[in-house]
Amino acid sequence: MTMSSSTPQQLPPDFEALLSYLKRSRGFDFAGYKRSSLERRIQRRMQTINVENYVDYIDYLEVHPNEFSFLFDSILINVTNFFRDAVMWEHIQNEVIPQIVSAKRLDESIRVWSAGCSTGEEAYTIAILLAEALGTEQYRERVKIYASDVDEDALAHARQATYSNRDIANVPAALADKYFERTDNRCIFRKDLRRALIFGRHDLVQDAPISRIDLLVCRNLLMYFNPDTQAKILSKFHFAVNETGFLMLGKAEMLFTHANLFQPVDLRRRVFKKVPRITLRDRLLVMAQSGDREAASNLSKHVRYREAALDTNPVAQVVVDLNGFLVLANERARSLLALSLNDVSRPFQELEVTYRVPELRTRIQEVAADRRPVLLKEVEWQTSSGDVRMIEVQVFPLFENGGTFLGVSIIFGDMTRYKRLQEEIEHSNQELETAFEELQSTNKELETTNEELQSTVEELETTNEELQSTNEELETMNEELQSANEELQTMNEELRRRTDDLDEVNGFLESILTSMGGAVVVVDQDVHVQVWSEKAEDLWGLRDNEAVGRNFLNLEIGLPVEGIKGTIRAILSGEKKSDSIQLEATNRRGKRIQCKVTCTPLLNSGADPIRGVILLMEEVDSATGP
Repeated sequence: MTMSSSTPQQLPPDFEALLSYLKRSRGFDFAGYKRSSLERRIQRRMQTINVENYVDYIDYLEVHPNEFSFLFDSILINVTNFFRDAVMWEHIQNEVIPQIVSAKRLDESIRVWSAGCSTGEEAYTIAILLAEALGTEQYRERVKIYASDVDEDALAHARQATYSNRDIANVPAALADKYFERTDNRCIFRKDLRRALIFGRHDLVQDAPISRIDLLVCRNLLMYFNPDTQAKILSKFHFAVNETGFLMLGKAEMLFTHANLFQPVDLRRRVFKKVPRITLRDRLLVMAQSGDREAASNLSKHVRYREAALDTNPVAQVVVDLNGFLVLANERARSLLALSLNDVSRPFQELEVTYRVPELRTRIQEVAADRRPVLLKEVEWQTSSGDVRMIEVQVFPLFENGGTFLGVSIIFGDMTRYKRLQEEIEHSNQELETAFEELQSTNKELETTNEELQSTVEELETTNEELQSTNEELETMNEELQSANEELQTMNEELRRRTDDLDEVNGFLESILTSMGGAVVVVDQDVHVQVWSEKAEDLWGLRDNEAVGRNFLNLEIGLPVEGIKGTIRAILSGEKKSDSIQLEATNRRGKRIQCKVTCTPLLNSGADPIRGVILLMEEVDSATGP
């Protein structure tokens, strides 16, 4: 059976030692990150600098403090764009922002939090959409956009609000012209609208959340954390977002296991809304997860007193809130109705008691509507031990001190003793035994069916978690590949520029060689041919690819090279600066000619100043002499 994604991964102790070192030396705690992704990113950086193991890498970090910046750049993947995933932003523009604006008074501010903002593109995207919805004047007066990240270098880039033409390629042309000022191939976001954005370092795991947020954007960030850390961050998000606020996530993040905090508004576009009313158990859980221990302790103490008093009541009693969730059940009720503490906060209509008590759902709705108690008499109830009891169900409305309706209280009175006396008179023992056997058989069938369904549900939940984890891992690898692709594109552009420069230099050199009157040959210190001009090909009949790389003195051409061998050696040794020699030679057509060979040194700026010799060979009129 495949293990769940939440199962801790056993990694080498040296890797854990590296994470501890990063936390001690730089304050970065990567304990909440998914170990597989984290190890893969660190291994990639180690391969870049040719370090084989984690112990050596710790030593390398101690010797090279600048390496921390490169490592964090590799771990904290900054993959973002303006209007990334345009379909999601269209939904924000057309559906979410109008709802936020309509729920606010004209003098109320609109607060947005871009968590994990990287280099700021998404924060400025939100600013553009809000400015379009409100107008620039209302935007400047009412909007505050908080953009946070743990990467200081990315935040520094975001604060400058300066991007290249390539960076804003996804911004519609009309919006780009309206919200960016172009100077020297750079695009600067409008300064009067930039003031509404506040960029700051914020660790989602360790730092307290920003409060009273109307729209929280955190895209493709949760997928890097393990399930426990995701739950802690989401509890902080729940505290941060207003009752009518929205949460926007990345396309790999679903929140199936956190339905008590956020409910989907548009699951395909990953837009969620805060669950406005949650049960007492959930409130305690949220406060504990968000770090508010004092508030959770005080509320927990208050609840313990109430629950202790309720548990001492010999009559079974449960309480259901306005949303239909079970919020309280005393000890007698848990025993009688076969409830557990895990059933608290579940929808009451999903519990077995509502199926076993006829008309209970209908009566609860009547009490909620009429605010008057109702009574269900002579309800048969079979306990988990197999006993059949006769209970009397009383449903009462619950009101707060101010008269506000809170929910309903249901009391299950055990009338078994009195009913059994009546049944012993009216029915025979045989009929009672038959009924008991039938009920017991039915109960066993229902229990078997329920166990099978429960097993199926658990298998489906496990499969869903595994698929969600796989989806997040694939999305993580996709962003890593995208980051690597951008690096390769940058390198390709640099290579292309250098190739163009080299072609230009070669063309310039070829033009010089062509413009010279004679044939030009360049040899290195070993007298191997490095350059063989076209006029040299025309003079001696030897092509460039036949001459380059070969020893000049061994070439079979019509020039008696023995006559200039000494001159070449003297120039290479520095004994001569230059020299001209006239020799009788035979050109490629077999014609006897007088050839003037001028030898000059090929100078170098390095330690060895003479790289070779330049030979200029010209045909001269024999009548003129040397």
